[in-house]
Amino acid sequence: MQNEISQIAERLRGLRQMTDTTPEEMAQVTDTAVEEYLRLEEGEEDFSFTFLYNCAKHLGVDLTELITGEMPKLSFFTVVRRGEGMPIRRRAGFEYQHLAYLLRGRMCEPFLVKAPYRKEEQNQEIALSRHKGQEFDFVLKGSLKVRIEDHYTVLHAGDSIYYDSSHGHGMIAAEGEDCEFLAMVVEGRDEK
Repeated sequence: MQNEISQIAERLRGLRQMTDTTPEEMAQVTDTAVEEYLRLEEGEEDFSFTFLYNCAKHLGVDLTELITGEMPKLSFFTVVRRGEGMPIRRRAGFEYQHLAYLLRGRMCEPFLVKAPYRKEEQNQEIALSRHKGQEFDFVLKGSLKVRIEDHYTVLHAGDSIYYDSSHGHGMIAAEGEDCEFLAMVVEGRDEK
């Protein structure tokens, strides 16, 4: 895992330097302090999905390229079999499988997400993330406690939520069991 983090950090640093983007600009884009951004870029800490997503969008590269170093090659369609999505482990215990990583020019990032139930999280404030665009989450199994800014709701299998992801959002598995959900992160529009 540490080797993977180091490789992503190296690609991130190279892309930032190639685009003449300053660490200060990247810190602002990723909603981090400059010192924290530089620690991440050095591979000293693991990345959140939101951090990687924001970096890829700002630097003009595909998320798959930032994570793997490979450009998606398919232009028409892609099939991903059960359990064969590109694995991304970017939040303690959460497992993401990218379900369209081989298709270039995607307008959204579809993920199968597995969130572990953690008793200690249930009475803690849910951490918030932000990124451009919108997100659609559909619960397949279990229950998901979702926080959108100061609003909370619990979703069960078959429930969904769609929101503007530039607002703070976060989620945890709830009600005593792990949760599995489909997350569709839709690109933000360029502001004019």
